[in-house]
Amino acid sequence: MLSSLKTKAAHLLRGKSAEDQAHVFLLNNGLQPVCRNYRCKQGELDLVMRDQQSLVIVEVRYRKSDVYGSALESITPSKQARIIAATQHYLSTQRIDCPLRFDVVAISGNDEINWIKNAF
Repeated sequence: MLSSLKTKAAHLLRGKSAEDQAHVFLLNNGLQPVCRNYRCKQGELDLVMRDQQSLVIVEVRYRKSDVYGSALESITPSKQARIIAATQHYLSTQRIDCPLRFDVVAISGNDEINWIKNAF
């Protein structure tokens, strides 16, 4: 039991680290932060940022290796639907009227970052 808790804690820490890494990467590429880890019944939005006039919803994915599929391949249609539903909830709580974009930042085990704009 204790070992599974340690494994879960390590997994959560790595996820937070990947989100931090993606956040800094996007800041360095000119995006402005709006919100991090927005949670609602529909799901979670990792990063919400602005890219000039657009609101950008960013899904951050990390994979230590591609043995079970790449970080990009892990964003299934059902995952996309949860992100879209959470985005709709987020927008219903804000007064935002601007173009919307869904990006993915995929980080591999060797810290290679792949930023896909308009991923879905």
